[in-house]
Amino acid sequence: MKRARHWKQRTAALPAAAFATFTTAALAQAGAPATPDAAVTLPAATVTAKTPGSLTAPNVQQQQQALDQTAGSVGFVDAASYSDTYASNLRDVLKDAPGVYVQERYGQELRLSIRGSGVARGYHARGLDLLQDGVPTNFADGSGDYYQIDPLGLSAAEIYKGGNGLAYGTTTLGGAINFTTPTALTTDAPNQVRVDGGSFGTARASGQVSRQIGAFDFLANLSVNHSDGFRAHERGQYEQFNANFGYRLSPAVETRFYVGAYIVDQQLPGALSLTDALNNPKKAAPAALSGDQARNTRTERVANVTTIKLDSGQLDFSTWVIHKSLYHPIFQVIDQDYWTYGFAPRYTGTQTIGGLRNQLIVGARFFGGNNDARQYVNNAGNRGAQTLNAAQDAYNYEAYLEDRLCLTPTIALMAGAKAYRNVRRYQDDGGLPPNPTAKSASATYSGVNPKFGVLWEPVPDVQAFADITRSADVPDFTDLSQTMATTTRFVPLSAQRGWTLELGTRGKRERFSWDVTAYRSLVRDQLLQYTTNPNIPAATFNANRTTLQGVELGVHGDVLQNLFGSGDKLTLSQLWNYSDFRFDNDPQYGNNRIAGIPKHVLRTTVAYSRAAGLRVAATIDWVPGGAYVDYANTLRTPGYVLFGLQASYEFQRGVTVFLDARNLGNKRYVSDFSTVADARTANTAVFYPGSGRALYAGVKYKF
Repeated sequence: MKRARHWKQRTAALPAAAFATFTTAALAQAGAPATPDAAVTLPAATVTAKTPGSLTAPNVQQQQQALDQTAGSVGFVDAASYSDTYASNLRDVLKDAPGVYVQERYGQELRLSIRGSGVARGYHARGLDLLQDGVPTNFADGSGDYYQIDPLGLSAAEIYKGGNGLAYGTTTLGGAINFTTPTALTTDAPNQVRVDGGSFGTARASGQVSRQIGAFDFLANLSVNHSDGFRAHERGQYEQFNANFGYRLSPAVETRFYVGAYIVDQQLPGALSLTDALNNPKKAAPAALSGDQARNTRTERVANVTTIKLDSGQLDFSTWVIHKSLYHPIFQVIDQDYWTYGFAPRYTGTQTIGGLRNQLIVGARFFGGNNDARQYVNNAGNRGAQTLNAAQDAYNYEAYLEDRLCLTPTIALMAGAKAYRNVRRYQDDGGLPPNPTAKSASATYSGVNPKFGVLWEPVPDVQAFADITRSADVPDFTDLSQTMATTTRFVPLSAQRGWTLELGTRGKRERFSWDVTAYRSLVRDQLLQYTTNPNIPAATFNANRTTLQGVELGVHGDVLQNLFGSGDKLTLSQLWNYSDFRFDNDPQYGNNRIAGIPKHVLRTTVAYSRAAGLRVAATIDWVPGGAYVDYANTLRTPGYVLFGLQASYEFQRGVTVFLDARNLGNKRYVSDFSTVADARTANTAVFYPGSGRALYAGVKYKF
């Protein structure tokens, strides 16, 4: 959990120092006057600033400063940007981040993809490392979901696209997202309470308390969320608890413990035909009702991050244990008990090589997990006869480094690599029909993924970058353990590998800021899925060669200022994700588009705000043409336009009220779907309808 946090804190200091060096040199070259040594008396001033964080927990400004020095495409979301809206899942957190495709299915279940990661995954996560405070929330096999990430318990989200996740030891196609939580040293108020609710029987309460007592500090956050859901059989109940405890052992040593508990009871509405999704969107799938389908989880996690400050850098040691139990009646009752554990040392330092400033990150990670995987006949949501009793074990051994050499005050070269060995072992204990004898299988994946890049900062706050990275995505047990008819079998698959080239620029000038990246990935053995029966998990296969390319654009500008007096402004923000994903002379699909994600996704926000605390924003979500549903490219979803409105007002004494209206036109549309091979012959009851018109309101109090 915290491991990322403390390595972030030290990397936060390094780019800051490098930037200061660049600026000083630039001023000297420009003939700027030197600061006199004589003391100068200035008028008294009162300054209120956020706490500077600590060794293990940098504040939000430090996090973003460190992130901006990456020689590649990254993104950052400050939790303050959505705190005055109804933020119920990760779409509400990430919807304005360029390059992130995120769509709701039901409750907190969604599709989250970066650059084609999980483009065809019909459920949960694929091709992304998801972390909370630097500790993976994924299982050790790489799979995972989003249920333990509480939007109200976050301070920020750091988005490392593609190979830029190497800073975390990640080299998957999609990269990594690190969700950080506040501490008593970084939160903006020692106490917070919040109540909100609205459409579809939604009600939520959240509270947070923090204290700093000498060298000790702690923070605890609890959210309780209930919703009946837009559709039938979609009721969800969530209790999410996060806490951390820090102790400063000395000026150079700090340790922090993270604990969390997450209870999820989520009914599943199932997928519908396209006709029903557009004309009867509140309907639940018949199988979801007859099988009382649900996803109920109980998760506990404990992690520790210990940081040692050195003269030349910083050492971080992260350790974690996560336990998760799953009761998941779908086509069968999936009953699993999973333990995940790991240890990750990391060094970050700054040296001088040949008179040039050099920044070095060296890390390693052992990451393991054991899953007792049982399945039963689904008798209206209850266990029937047992059909599977298997063990799924995953072990990962990783080492990585990233080095940044500042050739000039404005140009830095970056090189890095990750070496990995991933082991997947499957043991079917047998003795159960239709598996009368025990069966075992295993697969091992290994390799080295390099990365090279350059970062150019011609003037402060303006950057351009280019980099090339090799990615590798190892199959998880959802891919390797596939259901065929009523049996579960181990299907050996190859790891997905690719090379990605990206070019981009980001920065801000006066009242305008931007973040634009173009990328192209050449992939072999891409892991794709197709659904044979909507009630059975999709089958995974390796495609031959594919090409994934696109543009990620985000721009923001203060269009007008001081309209009705001092301190107000009108802003315009535009997001555009262009995704061109294709097969490359495939024997079966030729150069068809890969199903799953639309070619264009746009989001426009126009906001008016006043310094006194008022903010009103109108949003437009536009998908001009829907995505292909099948690899044969015979069926695609219709495009749509959604309108939203948010308003908030912050009173004195820490009270804020807000209103969040969504899909004002009550548009019927498809939010997400599972992919099929050929819609002309496959069962196409694979669509999830988007929610209708909704209104939420709430109040929060900080004191």
